[in-house]
Amino acid sequence: MQLKHEIGRILSPEEIEKGLEADREARDAAWQRVCDRADEISIIDFHTHIFPEKIAKRALEKLSYDSGSKPFTGGTGKELQASMEKAGIGLSIVLPVITNPAKVAHINAGAARQNCTVDETGLLSFAGIHPESEDYRGLLKMAKKLGFQGIKLHPDYYGVRFNDIRIKRIVDFASELDLIIVTHAGTDIGLYPPICCTVDDVAEVVRDVRPGKLVAAHMGGWNNWDEVAEKLAGREVYVDTAFSIGEIEWNTPESAKYGFHQLSDEAFVQLVYALGTDRVLFATDSPWAEQMDYVNRMAAMPFTDRERKMIFSGNAKRLLGIPAE
Repeated sequence: MQLKHEIGRILSPEEIEKGLEADREARDAAWQRVCDRADEISIIDFHTHIFPEKIAKRALEKLSYDSGSKPFTGGTGKELQASMEKAGIGLSIVLPVITNPAKVAHINAGAARQNCTVDETGLLSFAGIHPESEDYRGLLKMAKKLGFQGIKLHPDYYGVRFNDIRIKRIVDFASELDLIIVTHAGTDIGLYPPICCTVDDVAEVVRDVRPGKLVAAHMGGWNNWDEVAEKLAGREVYVDTAFSIGEIEWNTPESAKYGFHQLSDEAFVQLVYALGTDRVLFATDSPWAEQMDYVNRMAAMPFTDRERKMIFSGNAKRLLGIPAE
């Protein structure tokens, strides 16, 4: 679930480039300090969202109304940090979604500035992109220069299928740049059908593009999990656990839509083993799931210590280039 970013004046390419040079040293140093304390990071949440403080309340009210579900924090960076501390999470990946192609560079520049303090906040933002961007290659090159580890795609918010040639080109070039690509997959309860990233779409892109670091969020396809094991098992694709286990906190009993529900613990474990424990990334979708609850649920599931460690942080560290034991 997402909301379009509301921002002020659009930065020019020259301003972005100037900011890039000014912040490069601070950004690189902050990330190096994160890597230097890798052994202290035992849990990484690979899928979270935050909003600027001035719009967070309004943003969550709209998203809560659209989805019928309750958030677990107020949606700001400070509240996410408090949640992380409570849950013992050392690093959270913040995933933006861009609905206006004209604002890609501006939003990414702001996210890059946020990453200058990742060692202090524990919040690492990915970049956003839009399939209707005129110079998607230039924007992805800029994202790489800005030090981003990856990008986020949300086909439903673009109104463009994940197997559309415009998205395939983005996935292909982002992979060439060695960027992680996280895509929303399956149903979004805050949006009406049709689904713009089906399990078949993910399988097609994996087959045709062969991306090295593709993450299909929500266990490969929210509410379409009966197809995931058959169509994605054994393929070069990762999944995250965001908004896939536990109970949905509906605003009212009447808010529950179309019989939507999360995976049972048993079905979740079966799906993890079908895909491979080396392909699953711990994630919550905060603020739409409670981090502490997710950590406790994962800790109680019948995985071995090694498997649990891989899911909690080992697989994420490998993708992010963080030293692992």
